[in-house]
Amino acid sequence: MEMPAFLHLFLFFHIIKLVKEKKLAHNTLKQAKINKKDEFYTQLSDIEKELKHYKAHFKGKTVLCNCDDPRVSNFFKYFALNFKHLGLKKIITTCYKNQDVDLFSENNSEKAVWIEYEGNPNDDTNTDFSTIKVNKLKGDGDFRSKECIELLKQADVVVTNPPFSLFREYVAQLIEYDKKFLIIGNQNAITYKEIFPLIRNNKLWLGFTGGNMKFTVPSYYPEMKTRFWVDENGQKWRSMGNTYWFTNLDHSKRHEDLILYKKYTPEEYPKYDNYDAINVDKVSDIPMDYCECIGVPISFLDKYNPEQFEIVRFRKGDDGKDLVYTREREFCHTSA
Repeated sequence: MEMPAFLHLFLFFHIIKLVKEKKLAHNTLKQAKINKKDEFYTQLSDIEKELKHYKAHFKGKTVLCNCDDPRVSNFFKYFALNFKHLGLKKIITTCYKNQDVDLFSENNSEKAVWIEYEGNPNDDTNTDFSTIKVNKLKGDGDFRSKECIELLKQADVVVTNPPFSLFREYVAQLIEYDKKFLIIGNQNAITYKEIFPLIRNNKLWLGFTGGNMKFTVPSYYPEMKTRFWVDENGQKWRSMGNTYWFTNLDHSKRHEDLILYKKYTPEEYPKYDNYDAINVDKVSDIPMDYCECIGVPISFLDKYNPEQFEIVRFRKGDDGKDLVYTREREFCHTSA
């Protein structure tokens, strides 16, 4: 299939195979801080919307939020307020020294800080945080520093919104130390050569929710023409339509079959000229009776069930020269 020239720069697709058995299955952190578009503060409502699907993963666990000033972080607030409900063992939070102490002022922390919270036995509602001791780190709170890595080693699960510009390094560290995690990232991270192999090998996947999320941003954040506003209190906001949760915690949505209803015809599903795969522009149009390679948009990953599909490769463009990752193998043996 000859692709229109204007699509060449924008085509992002995964090659997948439909699984059929006996029947068809229905650098640096400072540079990140200098980048004024890299500080997004997650709303409690978005945290609650996602975290409610993972309760079983937190019982008896130590949670680390290592990109969060505990004095203002909604991640810390969520876990502290739900400490008993989740059955947590401990919460640890750390922040980089330049993180704002108060998101609504221009004052910066002189020191990186961290806290260790084990619940409040005298407060059944877990709302009194006044007695929590805020400790100062010796270094700058960089998540790659020796003292922060020592805190990482204590954690069972890491939950935070890391700097998007350091997403590769951040995930690499989590994988190196074999940590469970639930973190926020830009959809473009799916295309990174360091990230896609993890998705392909089922070591990382998208969370339950995602897509459109709104964040508070610092007052020095530059105004944008779209998806930007200032509320009645003078607080700046930014919304993004391509923000997702990335995790290696299992959740029910990951095992939901994508219901397919269309039948394959060569006329409706032409093949690429340079690759033996049919093209599907919309996930809902994946044919239910085609078991070979299918090119689908990147949005497919939000519906990806590894028991129903196999991801074969990721690439950009249509000439095969910019291949990011591939691992071919025979997968379907039965006929339609």
